[in-house]
Amino acid sequence: MSRNGYQYTTNPRKLEPDYKQTRRKKKLKVVEDVPRQKVEISKEQRKKQRKITLFVIAIFGVLLTISYRNSQINEEFTEVQNLKQELASLQKENEQTKVSIENGLNLTNIEKIAKEKLGMQKLTNKQTIYVSLPKKDYVESASEEVIIEENENWFQKFIDKILNR
Repeated sequence: MSRNGYQYTTNPRKLEPDYKQTRRKKKLKVVEDVPRQKVEISKEQRKKQRKITLFVIAIFGVLLTISYRNSQINEEFTEVQNLKQELASLQKENEQTKVSIENGLNLTNIEKIAKEKLGMQKLTNKQTIYVSLPKKDYVESASEEVIIEENENWFQKFIDKILNR
């Protein structure tokens, strides 16, 4: 092979490593299985472990309760916000209805609707009829006293006679 990097053959050139690999054989130690020794835990250590376990469970329960309550508060808050939005839309609709009623009560609007939709017209002088009334008063005054008799039982009459004395 040439050293300048040009290759005259079509075969790919073989790369030679710059270093030589050294193989070291390590001897593995065989360890015999030793039986495990039983470790005895004292009663005090067991009590401490139980206390720690119960404490962790209690903390988990408290955190779970707080999380549940926060989710309930969040749901209630969302419901309140939805009700406020509904109230605002109903108030807006109410105000729009009031405005439309006020526009409907305007005399010019009433006259316009009467002319356009109902085909009504203003009265002319020819359509006016005058009526003359005598100056006599048509209201009569009550000259007689009206007595209403009620049907009373004998016991009620007796009580009325005793009380009138």
